[in-house]
Amino acid sequence: MIVCPKCGSRNESLTLSCPACGFKPAQIDGFISWSPVLANGNSGFNSKNFAGLAQSESEHFWFRARNKLILWALGKYFPNASSLMEVGCGTGFVLSGIARQFPLLRLVGSEIHTSGLTFSSQRLPGVELVQMDARSLPYDAEFDVVSAFDVIEHIKEDELVLKNIHRAIKPGGGCMITVPQHRWLWSVVDEQACHQRRYEAEEVHAKIEAAGFQILRSTSFVSLLLPAMVFSRLLQNRAPGHEADATDGLKISPSLNWIFFKLLSIERVVIEKGFNFPFGGSRLIVAKKCSQ
Repeated sequence: MIVCPKCGSRNESLTLSCPACGFKPAQIDGFISWSPVLANGNSGFNSKNFAGLAQSESEHFWFRARNKLILWALGKYFPNASSLMEVGCGTGFVLSGIARQFPLLRLVGSEIHTSGLTFSSQRLPGVELVQMDARSLPYDAEFDVVSAFDVIEHIKEDELVLKNIHRAIKPGGGCMITVPQHRWLWSVVDEQACHQRRYEAEEVHAKIEAAGFQILRSTSFVSLLLPAMVFSRLLQNRAPGHEADATDGLKISPSLNWIFFKLLSIERVVIEKGFNFPFGGSRLIVAKKCSQ
């Protein structure tokens, strides 16, 4: 169900005018736009980085390993899901993996930047892609699963985003969220990525539960590479701040990229067997919407 952002009434379609007040979402760059003022620029992410991401994601160890973990968790915890929305879908890399592995799922990708949706549309022909602000999602009990992969750390009002995600989920459904972890890992990389914060487990758990969720699974990942991350961050913090493009940090030698991917593949197998890593560069949380 669609919630009119102007008057709060319900509507069956994104494209129809609100029957109560006549509101109709805009069209920007070929996409339905619910937050047109923010479509081409905001402080949460530098849209110039989408091109570099689109070029790097399919080969980079971190994106590939995270995708495999997400696909496993989706099948494990939501095997009967028929619909999924990704908040902050970026270039569509995660959604394209979900589409291949779960071809019967109804998929919706949302992104605040229409430039990101342009890349997504190339990877996801036929998938519904919508421009909107995660702080004011126009959905009520619409999806079995709503996901936000490395998104809420970009947004100052993360608790509001979580409440919007909760409202968008059908009864019995749930969410999947990944975030960067450990405040002591903060570095210029986070600043370049427009992060508002890195989370500790207790903080993100409390915010997710306060939004109305019951946590089913929570584990760190990128745990086996934590020493390498610490060393890399120390070097970057000491280097002159000349890097303007956050995707410059994704450049890595092919051999090291292969080794890191294999290490994270071992880590994923351990997670799949039920072990939760206490420390790691990132955290995955799977949660169920509590009954009201």
